[in-house]
Amino acid sequence: MSETPTRVAIVTGAARGIGAAIAQRLSRDGLAVAVLDLEEAAAKGTVEAITAAGGRALAVGADVADPEQVTAAVAAVTEGLGAPTVLINNAGITRDNLLFKMSEADWDSVIGVHLRGAFLMTRAVQKHMVDAGWGRIVNLSSTSALGNRGQLNYSTAKAGLQGFTKTAAIELGKFGVTANCIAPGFIASDMTRATAARMGKTWEEYVAASSGVIPVGRVGEVDDIAHTVSFFVSEGAGFVSGQIIYVAGGPKA
Repeated sequence: MSETPTRVAIVTGAARGIGAAIAQRLSRDGLAVAVLDLEEAAAKGTVEAITAAGGRALAVGADVADPEQVTAAVAAVTEGLGAPTVLINNAGITRDNLLFKMSEADWDSVIGVHLRGAFLMTRAVQKHMVDAGWGRIVNLSSTSALGNRGQLNYSTAKAGLQGFTKTAAIELGKFGVTANCIAPGFIASDMTRATAARMGKTWEEYVAASSGVIPVGRVGEVDDIAHTVSFFVSEGAGFVSGQIIYVAGGPKA
């Protein structure tokens, strides 16, 4: 029997937090991983963690909202690790504000990274998946897609990713490619710590208030999301496509 070639994954926004956890989990699953973030230097910590554990990884710097940078990044991954057939669209930013105070720049930057970024990355990588007759796309949405005060831009982007996922699943399914979406709830991360600070609460206060309304009685960890990504990327998940799963400690939709 011939050996199955090592799959190559790209994880965007993988310098820290959820993205770093996903990158490290996919490496443990046996994939070579391109750790993509806005600055290559920022991605090196995740790469070092992967290589120290015996995995293969490559740090890549790119603005996912810039088509030329995306094209160059995917070419660099293909040359350095091999043709990517797994794509995790995790890159994201927040620019929270109420509607009447939200600027056009706040709107455009969030929509650009989340939606334009996912589009550009998926368009660039799908040809490698189609050529291979196998692919996995996982997009990171959020429970904010259901609506969240002060996050009109972020909620819109995250809801848009769900429609993006379902349409990609329809278009690419005949080529052996699946597309699925994870919508995390409260996850302990740099982003949620920043939110607590912005609200004038200590981290402990914020966690206690949040966990009190989560049915499982705790806030999420980055590994909760990485584990779900691992399932969607697995060989055994080939008949699961176009799905949105809320990893939020209880029913959300």
